[in-house]
Amino acid sequence: MLREPTEIVVLDEKAVSGIHVQGGTILGTTTKGGPFAWPIKENDGTWSFVDRSDEMIRKLKYLGIDAVINIGGDGSQKISQALFEKGLQIIGVPKTIDNDLSATDYTFGFQTAVQIATEAVDKLVTTAASHNRVIILEVMGRDAGWIALHAAIAGGAEVCLIPEIPYDINKVLEVVKRRFIDGKGFVNIVIAEGAKPIHGEKLAKKSDEIGNQNLKLGGVASKLLHELKEAGCDADMRETVLGHLQRGGIPNAFDRILATQFGVKAMEMVLEGKFGEMVAYRHPDIISVPFLEAISKYHIVQKDSALIKTAKGIGMSLGD
Repeated sequence: MLREPTEIVVLDEKAVSGIHVQGGTILGTTTKGGPFAWPIKENDGTWSFVDRSDEMIRKLKYLGIDAVINIGGDGSQKISQALFEKGLQIIGVPKTIDNDLSATDYTFGFQTAVQIATEAVDKLVTTAASHNRVIILEVMGRDAGWIALHAAIAGGAEVCLIPEIPYDINKVLEVVKRRFIDGKGFVNIVIAEGAKPIHGEKLAKKSDEIGNQNLKLGGVASKLLHELKEAGCDADMRETVLGHLQRGGIPNAFDRILATQFGVKAMEMVLEGKFGEMVAYRHPDIISVPFLEAISKYHIVQKDSALIKTAKGIGMSLGD
């Protein structure tokens, strides 16, 4: 909207034909900067940020756009609320692989990411068993361990380390020692990128991408491998970082259906004038909730949740 010339594409039936099998952010949008912090390069090469939200709203009205449907996660919906407060007729649709919006049971994109991560665990189990190794798989999840926990349970990993539960390296080492006899055995560990040791900090650095306010995470698999070595683990160990493989590919059936339900509900809300709200899935219903409710609480894995109890019930170590 704020670029010149304005990048507008009419999504008629022809334009969206077959779109259900395409992955990724097809709209090409981003929250790096956004209308409230638009990056501007100064003459001396430095960057500053300006608020162009009023300009964007005027442009939308000039183009005759009656309503905006904003598709995205926690950060995107915070922008939705701020635009709504400025008078924009806006509705939110929760889309993020992180599953970080507490107002909805699931965001679309999450289940596909879990499927990709689970397939990676499945493949690593065979190589770990064949070569008597400890394999550490690093998956996304800076503040919430939903992907890691789901993939670890589905893939049968022995250890899962998530941001919500700081890990004790000695507890992880106990699992390795218990599963290796005379040098033979294997262990599969799934670790979220935001996981951290007890009394430790997240492995993160400031992003050098203009407009990206998030810290850049990564490297926890390598860190964990070295921590295990220092703690006395003499097993053969390897690390794998799944990275952006989790963010693309063909959406699975669950996400296609959920996205379609969200789309229909969003259009119903436009027709009903229910602006300032976000579509949400509360099993088995598709409902709407105010933006303020949607962004009021970050969706993390609770330590007393059913999923944590399931993980511990099958003997999985969470490093605590």
